[in-house]
Amino acid sequence: MNRLTNTLDELKNKNKKALVAYLVAGDPDIEMTIELMKLFVESGVDIIEIGVPFTDPIAEGPVIQKAHDRALKNNVSLKLIFEMVDQFRKNDNKTPLVLMGYLNTFIFNKALIEDNKNDVIDSVLVVDIPGELKLKDYGVHNPNINNISLISPTTKKDRIELIAKNSSGFVYYVTLRGVTGASNLDVNEITKNVEEIKKYASVPTLAGFGIKSAEDAKLLSQCSDGVIIGSSIVQMIAEGSQTKEFDRIRKYIIEIKQAIS
Repeated sequence: MNRLTNTLDELKNKNKKALVAYLVAGDPDIEMTIELMKLFVESGVDIIEIGVPFTDPIAEGPVIQKAHDRALKNNVSLKLIFEMVDQFRKNDNKTPLVLMGYLNTFIFNKALIEDNKNDVIDSVLVVDIPGELKLKDYGVHNPNINNISLISPTTKKDRIELIAKNSSGFVYYVTLRGVTGASNLDVNEITKNVEEIKKYASVPTLAGFGIKSAEDAKLLSQCSDGVIIGSSIVQMIAEGSQTKEFDRIRKYIIEIKQAIS
């Protein structure tokens, strides 16, 4: 049982919701990414999702696309990300880490995923493969790494069961139609779809995409097992990258944590 499974089990036993925070590795730089990861944990984040920079991040909105571009200009690779995570693990061997990226990157770096030296990474979320499949279906296999699947409002019912049963770690429910950072959450639709997922999933269902405020998080935590915050934090990182002042992020995370507690 890896860190992600352990953490989600502990939260469930305490009747608490999970808070997942996302950032893009290498934005604004690798050293600051490590510091931001530490800040996340200190502020109450349960799980960290690390965006792996990619040239064509099709699931991302403008905010995260720009973060990918900035990281790529810093020559951030998956190899460098593993080195970064290894540094983070020297002081934190408990917080679950999820790599969120695109298939080409993981296939090209097959050896890194399969080796996962010291088990520093707990899960992968491959955005651009069907939810019924896992990395091992593409020749990349590590039994100690969870494969998280995505389900969206447009996923047909006959696929929901297959995807929910296929996902390990947790099911990532995309709360809206479109790309990350969009708005206009339909809470009634989300509640109905999460209930459908839970009929089949043996793992928790977390909600992400479009969650901007503490109010959003509170509403969605009532029907899901936790929430995932991405674009809002990435935007704050961009705005604070020159001064390296990120207290605003700390306050925001604390506010979200309190809202879902």
